[in-house]
Amino acid sequence: MATTTTPIKKEQSNGISKKHQKSMKGLVYDGPGKIAFKEVPMPEIKKSTDALVKIIKTTICGTDLGILHGKTPSVKPGTTLGHEGVGVVEEVGEGVHNFKKGDRVIISCITACGTCEYCKKQMYGHCKDGGWILGNLINGTQAEYVCIPHADNSLYAAPKEMDDEALVMLSDILPTGHEIGVINGCVKPGDTIAIVGAGPIGMSALLTAQFYSPAKIYMIDLDENRLKLAKKWGATDTINSGTEDAIQKILSESADGVDVAIEAAGASATFDICQQIVRPGGHVANIGVHGKSVDLKIQDLWIKNITITMGLVNTNTTPMLLKTVTSGKINPEKLITHHFKLDEIIKAYEVFGNAAKEKALKIILTN
Repeated sequence: MATTTTPIKKEQSNGISKKHQKSMKGLVYDGPGKIAFKEVPMPEIKKSTDALVKIIKTTICGTDLGILHGKTPSVKPGTTLGHEGVGVVEEVGEGVHNFKKGDRVIISCITACGTCEYCKKQMYGHCKDGGWILGNLINGTQAEYVCIPHADNSLYAAPKEMDDEALVMLSDILPTGHEIGVINGCVKPGDTIAIVGAGPIGMSALLTAQFYSPAKIYMIDLDENRLKLAKKWGATDTINSGTEDAIQKILSESADGVDVAIEAAGASATFDICQQIVRPGGHVANIGVHGKSVDLKIQDLWIKNITITMGLVNTNTTPMLLKTVTSGKINPEKLITHHFKLDEIIKAYEVFGNAAKEKALKIILTN
């Protein structure tokens, strides 16, 4: 898409002007229920550790829909949304050592300084000068350009042989499903697990759970199309919770429930399923973003010796996941169902917001 430039001498770089470009287009959040794709200021490098990246491919996350629906009050009106993408480095600050102009990069959804207390524990999601800030506390990736703080620790070199669209899945959903669902849930060989919610995050948990050879994987959802895909991609059993009682079915087919219940929808009803199907000594791993409280059945759970985990992705497994994608062990591009140009992003949000009707999982937006 053409960008707005001032009619001054242009310094060409990858087909666009560099220092004299003053504005661009981005998807701006204007308050609950309000978004607009409009002209916004061109981001600039402000710190020596920043990198300016031209977006090649980006996508829409369920978290973005949550922001649109008012679930994330930390996002202020006027913020450019988005925290995922693949791009080309346009400019770097003098403190950036791992990347240079022209490098193709994966943008991590998590910004990490690499030196604070939390970063030293690989809890990058809680970095004292980063964490999840893209499309939240600072302008994000659903735009023509984005400024990435702490670029050396917040970007990954994109392998030349890999397709951009597959690599977008490494920005967020693959590490989130893997770390917050599978690893936190302590999935082990021979386990019986249930994933409640067959959206992109739930599907990512399904794909990465198979690294650990569980004996049985239940996928629970209301969308029959997604359940069919889940069965194709490795679920041993599927349950449509709109037509049958998922809790009763699992308890009737197992001795006393599942070893790991992964909540991947961010709803009170799906969390309730998880806490009712987990067996003594088991794990409930909550991935979903909840905008309001849930009913914790502590009167039933206190005696069952279960573990409940939840959290924000740290992306500490992204390098490992990148190797599995590069080697072909996992093919995340199959999660992509729709393609739009960046200037069609409002339509893309409508499609993603009506995922069941549109049979949508991940959407790719091309700049």
